[in-house]
Amino acid sequence: MIAIGCDHGGFELKEKVVAYLKEHNLEYKDFGCYSKDSCDYPIFGRAAAEAVASGECDRGIVICTTGIGISMVANKVKGVRCALCADTHSAKMTRLHNDANVLAMGAAIVGEGVAMSILETFLNTEFSGEEKHVRRINLIEG
Repeated sequence: MIAIGCDHGGFELKEKVVAYLKEHNLEYKDFGCYSKDSCDYPIFGRAAAEAVASGECDRGIVICTTGIGISMVANKVKGVRCALCADTHSAKMTRLHNDANVLAMGAAIVGEGVAMSILETFLNTEFSGEEKHVRRINLIEG
């Protein structure tokens, strides 16, 4: 299951991500927000990240206007490795090398087409499992 959270700046892109998940028969849990009304991204980013950290969800997607604030919030949750991606290469490498479990995107930074490519890459790339990357992840986790 995929956790998804956004603020008002990411709402429209979140709706497109949800449509993609539905189209590909991927289960998700929507932690909000649910409209373009102004809201506070830490509430929704933290809720999605906590669902991943607890094991309720396998991965997460968080979206705000730039992706910066909501990625910071997600990375405050122990056990979350959130990567802010604006291109498919970053999405691929963060899965292969960092085993990132949450993807952050900036709705004002990436267009819908690029966002869907990033999403698809993130969801379809498995962690390499190489010893050096496992070692580095363990160092991140402290």
